[in-house]
This record gives sequence, structure tokens and C-alpha cells, in this order.
Amino acid sequence: MYAAPWFLRIHSEGTGDYCFLRGSTCPVLDMPGTQSRLLHFPSVNTATQNTNHIRTVADLFVECLVNEGVETMYGIPGEENIPLMEAIERDGRIRFILTRHEQGAGFMAATQGHLTGKPGVCLATLGPGALNLTLPVAQANASTTPLVAICAQGNVSRLYKESHQIVDLVSVFRPLTQWTSMIVEPASVPEMVRKAFSISQRNRPGATCLILPEDVAEMPAPEDAHPLPLPNPMSFAPTADTISRAVSIIRGAKHPIILAGNGVARGHAENRLLALAEQLNVPVATTFEGKGVISDRIPLALGVVGFMRHDYENFAFDEADLIIAVGFSIQQFDPKKINPNDDKTIIHINTFIEDTDAHYSTALNIMGNIDATLQALIAQLHAEHVTFGVSHPKIHELLETEYTSYADDDSFPMKPQRIVADTRRAMETDTDIALVDTGALKMWMARLYPTYYSNTCVIDNSLSTMAWTLPGAVAASLENPGRPVLAVMGDGSFMMNVQEIETAVRVGARMVILVWVDEAYGLIKWKMDIHDGSHEYVDFNNPDVVELGMSFGAKGHLIESADQLYPTLRSALRSGSGIDIIACPVDYSENMKLIEKLGEVDFSG
Repeated sequence: MYAAPWFLRIHSEGTGDYCFLRGSTCPVLDMPGTQSRLLHFPSVNTATQNTNHIRTVADLFVECLVNEGVETMYGIPGEENIPLMEAIERDGRIRFILTRHEQGAGFMAATQGHLTGKPGVCLATLGPGALNLTLPVAQANASTTPLVAICAQGNVSRLYKESHQIVDLVSVFRPLTQWTSMIVEPASVPEMVRKAFSISQRNRPGATCLILPEDVAEMPAPEDAHPLPLPNPMSFAPTADTISRAVSIIRGAKHPIILAGNGVARGHAENRLLALAEQLNVPVATTFEGKGVISDRIPLALGVVGFMRHDYENFAFDEADLIIAVGFSIQQFDPKKINPNDDKTIIHINTFIEDTDAHYSTALNIMGNIDATLQALIAQLHAEHVTFGVSHPKIHELLETEYTSYADDDSFPMKPQRIVADTRRAMETDTDIALVDTGALKMWMARLYPTYYSNTCVIDNSLSTMAWTLPGAVAASLENPGRPVLAVMGDGSFMMNVQEIETAVRVGARMVILVWVDEAYGLIKWKMDIHDGSHEYVDFNNPDVVELGMSFGAKGHLIESADQLYPTLRSALRSGSGIDIIACPVDYSENMKLIEKLGEVDFSG
């Protein structure tokens, strides 16, 4: 048994007001506008506290979460989910990570879901707390990441009218998720929790949301209500006729190319993707989100597509007449970038049918387990001796030249190319994890950062959310203890969720945050400069990033010359404990130079 904080509720007759205490340091407090009082009591033993406890819907709900394999939940409690928090504490099998903002909770859960393939779980109270969850929920859904959001709600008896903090959360979350519903019947809890987790992991994974009103949570649970058994994993493979048709289309091509998206990692099909590329002897380009599903050491690996201008890899698509898209979805980037005239044959291989797009007209959709599909396809291609000899050495040469162009450049602020190169050098093992935020730095890291395994350079390019990597690194650290985790952020993103450094310190996360400092929203400035040669309303002033990080309990490092970044970053990544914040000034004058250089590339020779 263990001592735990004790909860007290006082209901003022006729007012409907509740108050609560958690912890043992709160003074007596009169609450304005109500007759409720917050009182101090010492911690008590839960064995004594719960002697006469009647199993509630909240208890049943937690039992169902445990049944689904939930071990960690991220969130912020509120008055309306006190019953659920009490149930979590009574059960004792779920670790609750208190965050400093609901966005932080959602991004932690989404990152956990992305890295594990199992739904991450986040919690918010009603009204403003739930609304703060909408961004990470939408991000998870857009990037096919399994996530289950849990929101409190006010009593059912007041949902039909305007009422304090009441928002129609079902209507809010429904367009952002695969499924959203509110629990109003105690007996429905096992079915609804099972459904939320089942849908979040279906052929097209994504987010779901369950809403639990406070009065429903406090109702007695039906005695015969228990978690539902989990089904055996399902897998489905394409028919032989479908594979034969795919082989026929491939055999008729002259210049095929493979486009790999994040579905390859989700389906653990990296080895089979490489085998397909080697069987056909054709190049593989990945989306930003698919980065790492084929190692950049493989000669057939072209790098990423999805940059805002015609990049080196795009020339390979210009030449291609067949695109074999594996694990790709059009939310990862606009297919117009690789098929502007809609004149290329496309074979789409994924676990779900893609949405309609004028530049992604598919000749064949193969729906099924990606690994099993590729295995069957490779076997028949091998049996029929279908192979090519398509290579693009000039693309490799251009990428390598750009990557190493400023490796020894001592100018300061640092060039983006050198920051990327020094970052890769400091990440000494191939499996170190880098989480790359949205901004100008995403373009440089996605294009140039060599990556050798999936989920070791994680990028959101579906919703392209800012500020997810700092909280995301907390979850990545907790899921991978002892493994170096690096959050790469711009200073704009850093300030949006900086408060989660306190969470990271408090829960014992081990991570490094590298902040590219330019005192502007760099990507928007870049796009404005491309648009008409000028920019406005994108520059700002920063606090002292290092001192700010240290004020939360992190270790702070300011890079003041180009030769300091690599040793500082390497030491921080290998230190083995605590949170390190590294502020590195960057010279983004290279942005427009890159655009000019890409405009001059000529593959005609």
C-alpha cells in the first residue's frame, strides 16, 4: 500500500458548486462567487480511503484502458475529470504524466503512437482544455498516427442548453478524428473504449476521441460490465490476379520509380521495400514522413521529395513513366509536384484507398498488408525476371556536394548545411532519434540529413504542425530510455511549447533540444522572399533561450562560434542525464541561394 493525496469535495446545497484538493500544501481558500471552500487535509492511505468504494463508470473505464495495454497517459486534470483521475490512482497501473499544456499532452501521445504503432492516450477536461487538444489530435489523424483522446464534459443534465464551459465536443472533434462519441450509458463503456482503440488502429490509423461526462463517470458501473477481449491481429493480402496485373504494368514501363511514404514504416516493410528496389534495380525516393524507410547508404536511395521547389529528386520523376507508390498518402505532399500533367501510370500500394486527386490517378490500387503485398509482388517479378537498370548518379552527386559544401565553413552565424552536417556527426549511432520541427530548418534537415533507419528522423509533413517536437521528445525519451533523443526546432516553434521543459525535467526525460536561432518565422520569411522578394511581419525578439531553459532546470549552451556546435551537441547527447538546451544562431541567407541554385540545375545533358 502507498500514501497518496486525498481528495475532498464539498457540495454547497443548491449551488451545484464543487471544489477539490489534491496535495498537502494548499491553504484554506474561500472561492469567490460560491459557498465552496478548499480545505487542507494530510495524505491518507488509499487502503483506508477506499474501503467502502463502489465501483464506478470511471473505474470501469480505467479497467478498459488497461485491457487495451495503456501504460502511460498524458494530460491535465480538471474538475470534471476528477472521478477519472481518482480511478486511475486507485487502479495504479497507468502512469499519468502531468503536462503544462494540453497541446503538450497531445503531442506526447501522438509521438508515442507514431514510434510504437499503438495508440497514445491523452486527457483533457471540458471546454478550453478539450479545445487545446484539437491541434495534436488533428496532427495525429492527418499523419495516420494512432491516438485516443479522452475529454471530460459537464453533466448530461445541462448539455442541451448554454451552460458554463460547455462546448459541443462531439461536433468539434468529429471532423478531426476517425470517430468521436460521448458516453452516456454506463453499460456502453467496454464497447466504446474497444471501438475507440480498434478504429484508431484500422487500415488507415488515426485519432479517435471519447467524451466522458462527469456525472456519468460517477455512476455505479454495472456489475456484469467488464473489458472486452481483444481480437487477434488481422492481416489481408492481395489476390494473385491483382499481383499479376501489377507485374504486367511494371513490365510495360521504361522508367519506373518507387515512391515510399510513412506507411512503409507503419507496416514494418522496410526490408521488403529494399528487396523490391533491388529486384527491379530502380531508385527509391521517400516523402519527408517516409525518411529512413530506405537507408541513405543504399545506392538506389534518392532522398526525399516534397520540397517547395523543383529539387534534385524531382528530375527522376520527370523522367519516370511509372510511379510505384508504397505507403504513400497525398497528405504527405501534393502529388502535383511529381505528376504535374497527370501523365504517369501509378500503382498505389497501401492499407487504404487514397483520396481523389487530379494528379494522382491510379492505374491500380492494391489494398492490403504492405509487407505481404511486396513479398508477393517481388516473388512474381523474380519468377518472370522483370528488372531494369534505372540510376541517377547525378542526383547523388548533387546531394553529396550540397551536404558537404560548408562542412569546414567557419562563418558565424552558421550555415544551415554545416548545422545539418555537424548534427549528423554528433548523432553517433544510426538509431539515435531526431525529431524535426516545422520551419525553414525542416527543409534543410529533410533534404540533407542522412538517415539510415525509419523513425530515426521524424518529420510531420501532413499537418506540418509547429512546436510538436519538444513535447514529442519527452515521449520519445520515455519510450526509449538510454537512447539519445534530439528535438530540432526553430526559435519560433521553441517558444510555443517551451513550458514542457518543466515536464521533461520533472519526469526524468533524457533529451537534447537544438534551437536554430534567427529571430523570425524563417519558413514564412523564405516563402515571402520567393513570392515577391520581400517579407514583413515575421521578425521578432527572443528572450535569452539558454537562461530560459536553465530556469526550468535544464542545462543551457550558447553556440558562439562554428567550431562549438559539434562538440557541444555530441557531449550533450552522450551525457546520459538531464535536459540540454543548445541555442545555435543560423544564417538563413542560404535559403534564397538554394532556390537560385535549383533553378539553374540542368539534367538535359
